[in-house]
Amino acid sequence: MNTFIKTFFAFALVLCASQMSAQDLVYKPKNPAFGGDTFNYNWLLSSAQAQDLTTENHNKAITQKSTVDAFASNLNNLLLSQISRQIITSQFGENGLQDGQYTLGNFQVDVASTLEGLTITIFDQVQGESTQIVIPFY
Repeated sequence: MNTFIKTFFAFALVLCASQMSAQDLVYKPKNPAFGGDTFNYNWLLSSAQAQDLTTENHNKAITQKSTVDAFASNLNNLLLSQISRQIITSQFGENGLQDGQYTLGNFQVDVASTLEGLTITIFDQVQGESTQIVIPFY
């Protein structure tokens, strides 16, 4: 009887397998930018915005700055600007930077007028590093 049951199930399996048919697998993207349904756009956008942590941190940093901190920062910037103006005037005269090569401590400053504008190259003689600043003409 055990053999009969095995044979019966094998025959039923073959009979069912011959009657079954498969369907093609079809991929449909969810993102509307890649051919997906356009109704998914709002859901995808809100999901991405909910996961974006950078804008949340940026907004917190802006709102956490008090008016006293903002005033201190502005005052600091104004003082640094005034000091830099005085240094430029004392080092380079009333006319400001003129084309040429200047040595200020460990720094060599090359000033040149080019087609791009006023080019200032600052070379640190100790570290061997240089920085170039281009101020365009108006």
